[in-house]
Amino acid sequence: MTRSPQSAASAALYRAVWRWHFIAGLLVLPFMVLLAATGAIYLFKDEINDAAYRQLRFVAPQAAAMLPPSEIADAALAASGGTLRGYLPPAAPDRAAQVRITGPDGLKDTVFVDPYDGSILGRQWDAGAAGSPAMHVVRKLHSLEYTGWLGNRLVELAAGWMILLTGTGLYLWLPRGRSLGAFAIRQRRGRGLWRDLHAVTGLYAGAAIVFLALTGLPWSGYWGKNFYDLAYRAGLGMPDGYWSSYPVSSVPVGAAADKAPWIMENQPLPLSQGTGGAPAGLDRIVAAVEAAGIHPGYAIAMPAGPEGVFTASVYPDDITAERVIHLDQYTGEILFDMGLAELGTLGRLAEWGVSIHMGQQWGRANQIVLLAVCLAMGLMAVAAAAMWWKRRPAGGLGTPPLPADWRIPRGLLLIALAAGALFPLVGLSMLVLAAVETAVALAARRRRRA
Repeated sequence: MTRSPQSAASAALYRAVWRWHFIAGLLVLPFMVLLAATGAIYLFKDEINDAAYRQLRFVAPQAAAMLPPSEIADAALAASGGTLRGYLPPAAPDRAAQVRITGPDGLKDTVFVDPYDGSILGRQWDAGAAGSPAMHVVRKLHSLEYTGWLGNRLVELAAGWMILLTGTGLYLWLPRGRSLGAFAIRQRRGRGLWRDLHAVTGLYAGAAIVFLALTGLPWSGYWGKNFYDLAYRAGLGMPDGYWSSYPVSSVPVGAAADKAPWIMENQPLPLSQGTGGAPAGLDRIVAAVEAAGIHPGYAIAMPAGPEGVFTASVYPDDITAERVIHLDQYTGEILFDMGLAELGTLGRLAEWGVSIHMGQQWGRANQIVLLAVCLAMGLMAVAAAAMWWKRRPAGGLGTPPLPADWRIPRGLLLIALAAGALFPLVGLSMLVLAAVETAVALAARRRRRA
């Protein structure tokens, strides 16, 4: 029976999408497993840090008042030497104070101090927002930051392809008059079992996977930077005017505060107005930011140089309480005070997305849901690998055959151009893949004519 032109074109498109889904899936699979595994661990970084370093992080609550911040900082410096970089007051009565120092050897450490008697609980390399050296490693692996520029682009590429793989996977799942659009696992063995596991898991977890990919892109080097610049230019991120009252430095907020909102990390720090006199003491600065109503769990960064400012910042589980406050280092005057409400629309959306992505916003429920998504990603990757392994021929990859319809590469070229508008690195990789596909098709055609 001869197929109608429309039916033939549809079948050819299906084969082309299947081929690209297969090839892209094999390429993205290792990154998908890495992102899922490290993401699942990092969701519980606070719980892991508290359990692994309990002797450093917790103290016995006392009826007596806590020591002034300056005495806690002095105790840490007396025990370790070096210079003061930052101070994290106890977030609760049973928590230790954390004093960030630059040691005589130039290394950046955190000294944990009992806030009731000033005793030193221990010292640890300062891992910034990760909270511990172990979680710092997990965070760097999650972003492939260990491989520098290339790793950042690979993660961005993988995130973009995960979005396209979800879309093409849904297209391949559609029944089209067949009984393949399963809502539940029907097969119990063999390749059919792995196919159902892959398809059904993707069907239910697809939207969450797309969400994680999209909310992870703001950290990427290319897409994230362009999104940041667009939001700023449009007045929808950090609107112009916040810094107009004061001169600013060339130092970004992210270099001073690891608890700063993502949308603010590249904004410049303001400068203190005077360069004479004695700097305001730590006790005065802590009193000022707490009087301003900052959320517990905040950190204070010390001024960098004679024109620097104190920066208090907090990035709590409830994103609506995030805050950044800059204070003149001589007068203690608040120069800048920003919360979520002061951000533009894109800035607020990005902050909400980042907070949910990190499993913070809705507490344990947020963590459990995203853990399930990470497990689903791992299961889909394992199922995809098992399907491929079972169907591949000996000595080959088992790549789905090229479509015979010459119109398909043109259609996929248009898809690549459309994808490139939203995800330039993905679009570029699709163009490369389209060029390879075209070259293979031409070579096959020449062989048939020879």
